[in-house]
Amino acid sequence: MVGLMSSITALVLAAFVGYGGAWYMGVVDGNFSLLLFLATVVTGIYWLAERFYFLPQRRQAVQVFEQSTAKRHLELTKLGLPSAQPEVVEARARLMMQPWWLDWTAGLFPVIIVVFVLRSFLFEPFKIPSGSMIPTLMINDLILVNKFHYGVRLPVIFTKVLDNHSPERGDVMVFRYPPQPSLDYIKRVVGLPGDEVAYLNKTLTINGKPLEKKVLPEFFDEDSLRYTKQFEEITASGERKYHILNEDERPSFIQATADFPFRDNCRYSSEGVVCKVPAGHYFMMGDNRDNSLDSRYWGFVPEKNIVGKAFFVWMNFGNLKRIGGFD
Repeated sequence: MVGLMSSITALVLAAFVGYGGAWYMGVVDGNFSLLLFLATVVTGIYWLAERFYFLPQRRQAVQVFEQSTAKRHLELTKLGLPSAQPEVVEARARLMMQPWWLDWTAGLFPVIIVVFVLRSFLFEPFKIPSGSMIPTLMINDLILVNKFHYGVRLPVIFTKVLDNHSPERGDVMVFRYPPQPSLDYIKRVVGLPGDEVAYLNKTLTINGKPLEKKVLPEFFDEDSLRYTKQFEEITASGERKYHILNEDERPSFIQATADFPFRDNCRYSSEGVVCKVPAGHYFMMGDNRDNSLDSRYWGFVPEKNIVGKAFFVWMNFGNLKRIGGFD
């Protein structure tokens, strides 16, 4: 039995390592949520087996050993001979010790289940890989995403089981990229279901009302060593304010758009694009307006693709001043 379990566990761990290696090498399109779910299930099964089968067996073996040891100790005492108490203690510890295949499975379950619950239902960390959300979020910012703000979803299948808040204009939202759902994107919500969103001559208009823009000091990008025009954009309600960037030398028209669902809802011109957001979908844009691959290019984000609301930079190893909340 022990040898069989050892072999089975070795195969299971090898499968996890192999999947991780293939993901790292780009051979397969990895899914961390699925990997964590499977790890939770597998280690949970081992934990239950340890608690209700293997641990009772070891305890029984210790009990039998202690009974035989006590009997032998009594016999040695009658004969006036000493008994080896230190060796007895060491043998008892060996009998209670978990084998390696339980230590690497059942022993890890408490940690894995905590990570699984936190990441799936509460908060998930992300790393900002690009500059599409500059100046709000910088490359290499490590952020936290609230997974329950927009409702509780089951991991892996992403089915919503409990409603909470609906996305609002101005929210910074993480979502699964519609053309390739295995990738997570982060942009700002600018259009809600039913909105008519127009981005013409670098001015954002929602339902016929241009959003107010206030001129701010130019933004200096330390990576490119150049200045970019910066503005404060204010939502129609006036409740949300955030900073955006625009580059005068970049054209207003949208190049190389993809064929996406509900593309007929959009009209492209030399001035930009006008889109009617379909029901159950959202129009997303990056704050670095001229350097963002967003809904202008690949379309709308369906509600089922929502991951959560980004709200806090918990670390940037290159700039500790980045730590804190953001709008």
